[in-house]
Amino acid sequence: QVQLVESGGGLVQAGGSLRLSCAASGSIFSINVMGWYRQPPGKQRELVATISNGGSTNYAESVKGRFTISRDNAKNTVYLQMNSLKPEDTAVYFCKFTSSWDYWGQGTQVTVSS
Repeated sequence: QVQLVESGGGLVQAGGSLRLSCAASGSIFSINVMGWYRQPPGKQRELVATISNGGSTNYAESVKGRFTISRDNAKNTVYLQMNSLKPEDTAVYFCKFTSSWDYWGQGTQVTVSS
């Protein structure tokens, strides 16, 4: 059974940085896209960033220039480096892997204080 395990969330002051990681336990064949999504309090889940197996990236406008997504295919792991964090970045962050199926992580809380 495949599980995605996220780590790296926490509480940080505005302007600070955090690095999220998401690793797959179990075997996933041919992961196409890895991505990060977030769900702010009281709002719907939204796309943060994605990265294809060829390295092409896509970012939400609100995080461009501040967040960087990367992946390690050998480790089936995706990362999200978050710099210059703002209070509006506060959310539960979820990773998602897409292969034959979509796999979701359980979420990790990121809280940015002003």
